[in-house]
Amino acid sequence: MIAFMTANEAAEKWNISRRRVLTLCRENRIENVAMLGNMWIIPIDATKPEDARTLRYTKTEEDVKPFLKWAGGKGQLLKEIQKYYPFGDSNFTKYAEPLVGGGAVLFDILNKYDLKEVYISDTNAELMNTYKVIRDDVEKLIKKLNILQEEFIPLDEEHRKEYYYEKRERFNYLKSTNNFDVEQAALMIFLNKTCFNGLYRVNKKGQFNVPMGAYKNPLICNEKNLKAVSDKLQFVSIVCGDYKKSADFIDEHTFVYFDPPYRPLNQTSGFTSYTEDDFSDEDQKELAKFVDEMDKKGARIVVSNSDPKNANEDDDFFDSIYSSHTISRVNASRMINSNSKNRGKITELLISNF
Repeated sequence: MIAFMTANEAAEKWNISRRRVLTLCRENRIENVAMLGNMWIIPIDATKPEDARTLRYTKTEEDVKPFLKWAGGKGQLLKEIQKYYPFGDSNFTKYAEPLVGGGAVLFDILNKYDLKEVYISDTNAELMNTYKVIRDDVEKLIKKLNILQEEFIPLDEEHRKEYYYEKRERFNYLKSTNNFDVEQAALMIFLNKTCFNGLYRVNKKGQFNVPMGAYKNPLICNEKNLKAVSDKLQFVSIVCGDYKKSADFIDEHTFVYFDPPYRPLNQTSGFTSYTEDDFSDEDQKELAKFVDEMDKKGARIVVSNSDPKNANEDDDFFDSIYSSHTISRVNASRMINSNSKNRGKITELLISNF
């Protein structure tokens, strides 16, 4: 009788990622591999195929991009953040992004590297539900998104507004009842693609309250990208919760990127709230303490935030709470602000422990 092991066990045994094992299974590169239900099973005595890739840099089959627009997304800072990636060092085999948001850095890393373990989390329950649905039920999600797209696009502006606010109300109902499923994920993507500026903003009651945008032909269902994202997320641990939950995952083999809600430079720049709770100065200090704790574990860490010196040259808030780390000021463009005079070139902070 043949004994079998799971893809996780094979990945551990062969020192490659679970995603690479699954690819080898799908390509029938492993002798006598079989599918049991929705799980691959591999003979316990199977040998690692000679062409199995190891941990170092790889260009994967299909590049993916964030599936949501996200205020504060790191697309424009990506080239600066890439300079901190430590994966040329074989000691670093894991990645954690405990405040993942739209995931620009996450997907850049998934496109470039084949890592053993990846962990993402966020307190935004609707966002994390969408990540999980894309990973686990992408075909059902695509069907629902196609229906939304086919119903919305042909409408005139007046009927689009009616349709949009009807779906926003339905989304908020599902949100209020903690109904996390494929429908909610589809509505999350639909609203993101059709609302004003792609914002995710909630009021104090936790209700999504962004008005409809003015897009003529929004791509609501990017089927190709969603399938590619689903493939990349297969081995990613997705957690809804506070960043402190990542402590058990983070160790001396982990690169960690923290992208917290930015500290407002002035009153008008803080108009967007991504969850029911604001991220106060005390929260920023708590995060800095957590970074210090993870630093002691040997992890390599990068934190991004706003630069208070854009508004007040004497404001040393981050210089103080991250005084034991390296602070770099990099050029960026602020695209979202209720006052157009406050948009434009500014500096942002990249804080690292190495």
